[in-house]
Amino acid sequence: MEVLYKDSEKQIGQFVAEDFRTAAVFSKYKIDFCCNGNRTVNEACEKKGIDSNILLDEIHAVLNSKTDESIDYKSWPLDLLAEYIEKKHHRYVEEKIPVLLQFLNKLCNVHGERHPELFKINEEFTACANALTSHMKKEELVLFPFVKRMVKAKSNNEAIQSPQFGTVESPIAMMMQEHDTEGERFRKIAELTSNYNPPADGCNTYQVTFAMLDEFEKDLHLHIHLENNILFPEAIKLEKRLV
Repeated sequence: MEVLYKDSEKQIGQFVAEDFRTAAVFSKYKIDFCCNGNRTVNEACEKKGIDSNILLDEIHAVLNSKTDESIDYKSWPLDLLAEYIEKKHHRYVEEKIPVLLQFLNKLCNVHGERHPELFKINEEFTACANALTSHMKKEELVLFPFVKRMVKAKSNNEAIQSPQFGTVESPIAMMMQEHDTEGERFRKIAELTSNYNPPADGCNTYQVTFAMLDEFEKDLHLHIHLENNILFPEAIKLEKRLV
């Protein structure tokens, strides 16, 4: 098996220390980046029977992914913005939830006796995961399709049939209330984690989990901003123009 990457001899722990996002890739392949982080990628892959080139392809995709905070989302058509939120932010939440739940459960088992606050953090994030999963489905199945129908109706100069929920303001009010609930929940998590600073005796998993929670909250803030401040008010305006 030809090795394509020079850093196949790099230690797993080095990757994770330099960019915590790579931990999710190692976790996906059930490679221990915590206690056995001193192994090279080649060594770990050989033991697992994994092609190191495939794993490193995924590692580099993570390392090369950058967020662009300068995007002018307000200039986007509403149907494109709704599609972007679903493909970018909803997928992010769906991908990170199982990884974070796995890591939090591990921390509770290993460190819970010395750090009982971990159980509360786990409880809060589990509640958040369940609520967000339900919340996103309501947007994907009810609210976003109606926004897209409104955009199409405006483009074709057609009338739009009134939805079962009466007016778009009804589901929007519910979504915004749920946003407030999850924002408050993450304020509690930030407080419980000392603003995502692991304790001195925290292992690699501890550090990665707190860094992932920090990133999750930042993504949630942008996600909520795009909806509360751009998509939702513009959808309400569009519906009024179509009536």
